[in-house]
Amino acid sequence: MIEPKPAIQPEQSGETGKGGAAKPRKRRFGGTESQIRSALTFYKVLAYLTGTMLLLLCAELVARYVFGVFLFAGGTDAATGQPFGFGFADAESKAVLGGFNVSVAVLIVHGWMYVLYLISNFRLWSLMRWPFSKLVFMALGGVVPLMSFIVEKRFHADAEGELAEHPQASKRY
Repeated sequence: MIEPKPAIQPEQSGETGKGGAAKPRKRRFGGTESQIRSALTFYKVLAYLTGTMLLLLCAELVARYVFGVFLFAGGTDAATGQPFGFGFADAESKAVLGGFNVSVAVLIVHGWMYVLYLISNFRLWSLMRWPFSKLVFMALGGVVPLMSFIVEKRFHADAEGELAEHPQASKRY
């Protein structure tokens, strides 16, 4: 039976490299370099899309709960009977009949985008074999406004640095 190896193997005491310095620990990834780069691209795209949708969601929530309006596209103005077009309408009553509620669409799209974002987080996290705390921070990026942009930049740089630092770690096949 093949024994599984940890992602980062502990240093062997007594082993030294040139000049008496300890040898660097071996690093193993959960996939090849091309798989990791694909996961990085998937993560980056979804981080930006989810972050943008979260900002739209925050603007929609302010419009709804501070100003009491929804964003509608199309339909008929209930008060006048005229075509509505595109704009804000009262959230409390049926101000627009038959229109498309853009505010609700933003809620739904952000929810599904966040699910895809979590999938991209898990894929990158498992291929890089990072600690669980990194997965938690990556997941928080989709629920805290502006955090997805910051977290993406940091973890993308971390992954690129680890790939450059350990070029032989991803050679699995």
